[in-house]
Amino acid sequence: MLPNEPQGKAVVYQVFTRLFGNKNQTNKPWGTLEENGVGKFSDFTDTALEGIKQLGTTHIWYTGVPHHDVITDYSAFGISNDDPDVVKGRAGSPYAVKDYYSVNPDLADDPVQRLAEFEALIERTHKHGMQVIIDIVPNHVARNYHSLAKPEGIEDFGENDNPSVEYQRDNNFYYVVGEDFKVPESLHGYRPLGGEQHPLSDGLFIESPAKWTGNGSRLAQPHANDWYETVKVNYGVKPDGSYDFPRLPEQYLKLGVADHQAFWADKEVPSSWIKFRDITFYWLTKGVDGFRYDMAEMVPVEFWSYLNSSIKTKNPQAFLLAEVYNPDLYRDYIHMGKMDYLYDKVDFYDSLKALMQGNEQATKLQHIQQGIADIDEHMLHFLENHDEQRIASDEFAGRVGGAQMGKPALVVSALISRSPTLIYFGQEVGEDGSEDMGFGDPSRTSIFDYAGVPAHQRWMNDGKFDGGQLSREEKALRDYYVKVLNISAYHPAMLGEYLPISITPDYLKVTDEVSGDSQASYADANKIVAFIRYSEAGRLLVLSHFSTEQTVKLSLPLGRQQLEALTLNTGQHSVTDMLSGNTYVLEVAGQQAILQVNLAPLQSLVIAL
Repeated sequence: MLPNEPQGKAVVYQVFTRLFGNKNQTNKPWGTLEENGVGKFSDFTDTALEGIKQLGTTHIWYTGVPHHDVITDYSAFGISNDDPDVVKGRAGSPYAVKDYYSVNPDLADDPVQRLAEFEALIERTHKHGMQVIIDIVPNHVARNYHSLAKPEGIEDFGENDNPSVEYQRDNNFYYVVGEDFKVPESLHGYRPLGGEQHPLSDGLFIESPAKWTGNGSRLAQPHANDWYETVKVNYGVKPDGSYDFPRLPEQYLKLGVADHQAFWADKEVPSSWIKFRDITFYWLTKGVDGFRYDMAEMVPVEFWSYLNSSIKTKNPQAFLLAEVYNPDLYRDYIHMGKMDYLYDKVDFYDSLKALMQGNEQATKLQHIQQGIADIDEHMLHFLENHDEQRIASDEFAGRVGGAQMGKPALVVSALISRSPTLIYFGQEVGEDGSEDMGFGDPSRTSIFDYAGVPAHQRWMNDGKFDGGQLSREEKALRDYYVKVLNISAYHPAMLGEYLPISITPDYLKVTDEVSGDSQASYADANKIVAFIRYSEAGRLLVLSHFSTEQTVKLSLPLGRQQLEALTLNTGQHSVTDMLSGNTYVLEVAGQQAILQVNLAPLQSLVIAL
C-alpha cells in the first residue's frame, strides 16, 4: 500500500452475503439452512472487514440483501412462505425481490431485528473506511411481491393496478388478460427442491390474471428457461414498444445532473418510476452509499435520468453501477442515464477471458481500450462476479493454469484504465466454484442454494479471518491480489493517462530447455500486454505475460513518446518491480531506451518510475 499517496480509483469487493460467513462444510445438494448453514450480517466482524480492506477495497457490494423469496419457513415472524414452484433453488434468487423495504431474514441472528442488524453492518463498514452498495433490480420483482415493512404512505407494486387491461401507464405490471398463470413445464427432469416433498410444491401458483414474466415473456405459462419466478415492471413502455412518458431532448447528453433533475421536476412520470425513487431514497437514508442496478438496459434510459439525477441531488457521492451488455448503449446510459459506471463485460472482459484461454490476441485489448477512451473511467473491470465462471474452474482455466491464470489478467484488468476494479469474494484465494448445490451449474458459486465456499472458508478459518487454513499457494495468491489491488487503489498513475506499447517478435527470444534460445513468433508476441500509465505524480510501466508454457527474453525498446510519458533522462536507471521487489536496468540513450527482462509463464511486472 502507498499510504501517503492520493487515492487512485475505486476497488469494489462483491460478497454474496449469505455465503461469506458460513462455516458449515456439509454442502449437501438442495440442503436446508439447518443442513448446510448460512452466513449472517454479524459474520462481518471488525477482523473480517479489515481483511477485506487489505485488498484496497473502497466499496463492499453486499449482494442479496433486499428480502427475496426463500424456502425457509419464517411464518413465526409474520413472513409468508414462498412457493417452490416459483422460487429458484432453496435459498432463492437474490434477483426475485419480495420486499424492498426489508432485508433477507436468513442473514439475521434475530429475524425480528433483521433491519437493525443490517444498519449495524452499514455502520461497521463505514467505521473501517469503506462504503456500502446494495442491489436494486428495476426490471422485475418476485411474483408474490408484498412489503411488510413499507413506510406509511408507500404502496406496494401492483397494489392499485387495473388488471383488466394488458397495459396502463400507471399499472406497475403488464397483464395477460383473461388467462391464469401456469407454472412452467419441467425441463430436463428438473423438480423444485430436487424432488423433495413440500406442502407448496404442487405445480400450482395462483396468479389471476397472469402477469408478463421478468424477461418479457407474454405467455400465461412461461418457458422453464424464462425468468418465471419474476414479473416484469412497467415503466410506461407500451406493448408495441412506444413510450408513454416525456423523451429527453438530445442536448441532455451533454448536460449535468442539475439540468436532468430540473427537466423532470414538472413532468408526470409512471408510477413505477416514483416507487423506485422512494426505495432508493429509503436506503440512502439508512446509510447505503450506492447501488448496483441489475439488467439496467431493460429499463428506459429516461427512467435512469430521472432516478439517478434524483439520487445525485440527494447524495452527490453516491456510487451508481449498472449491468449493461450492449456496447451501443454505453454512452447513452452514462451521459443520458447519469450512470457512474457500467460493466465492461462485452468487449473487454470477454476478450480478456479469451486471451486467458488462448483464443485471443493481446492486441485486441489495446484496440478495445482505445475505442472507449472517451468513457474508460466509467467502465468497471472484473474477472469474476456471481454471473461469471470462477477462473479456477475446469470450465474456465482449471486445466490450463487454474487460479494462476488470473494473475496476469488481474494486472491488466486492474491497471490498464481509470475504471474501478471489482473482485468477487473467494477469487483472491482461487475458489473454483465446483460444488453442485442444486439449482444452477457448477463453475459459478451457487447464488440459489445454501452452501459453504471451500477456499474462502479456509481463509475465514472458523471466523478468525486470518487465512490460517489456506495452502501456501492460496496464501501467495491472496498476497498477489493485495499488492495489485493496492496499486490500483492508491497509486496516482491510476488516474492518469494510458499509453499502449506494441510487442513484436523482434523484441523476444523464447527460452527452450532443450535447444536453447530461439526466435519468437507472432503467437508469442501476442501473449504479452504492455502499457504505460502516467500522471504528474507517478508513472508505471506494466508488462503481463499470458503464456503458460514458455519463458521469454524481452528486449523492450521505448521510443520518444514513451520516454516523454515516463520523463526519463539519458543514462542508466535502476527500476523496481512493485510485485516482486526485483530491480532492473533501464538504459536511456538519446530518444530511445531499452529494458531487458525475462518474463516467466504468467508473470507480470509493474515497474515504478
